[in-house]
Amino acid sequence: MTDNPTTPEEPRTRLRTAEERRKEIQDNAASLGIDDAFIDRLVETFYGRIRDDATLGPIFNAAIGDNWGPHLATMKDFWASVAMNAGRYSGKPVPAHQKHTAIQKEHFAIWLGLFRQTLEELSGSQKTVAYFMERAERIAQSLQLALFGIPGLNRS
Repeated sequence: MTDNPTTPEEPRTRLRTAEERRKEIQDNAASLGIDDAFIDRLVETFYGRIRDDATLGPIFNAAIGDNWGPHLATMKDFWASVAMNAGRYSGKPVPAHQKHTAIQKEHFAIWLGLFRQTLEELSGSQKTVAYFMERAERIAQSLQLALFGIPGLNRS
């Protein structure tokens, strides 16, 4: 047995630097039509729907009040960081959501449905929809676990 597990036919994979990985994510996002202008339209349209939704609107309006401008700016930075690795968001979403006791688990399905609807209307590609939805579903799952725990496990 040798110290090198690869053969000449199987070269070692070089690890990418953080900067190379960031550029790869940004190039991929750009190839999907994701840029700051798209993020701006997505956030504005999506949160307009949230505000108008009979179930989610009252919850969001109670939490945000008259501070929609700053909230939307934060959400644009958040989604630019998620989708394009822009590095502009440094908040803590879990504590921000934990203080809102009106949030229920079933609200996440409505949120995801409105997000998908908005993406499908704004993007020209199912690849773009899938790219965002993969991330949105992970975020929703993470928040649900933080807010409600794992079913069947007692939380201390």
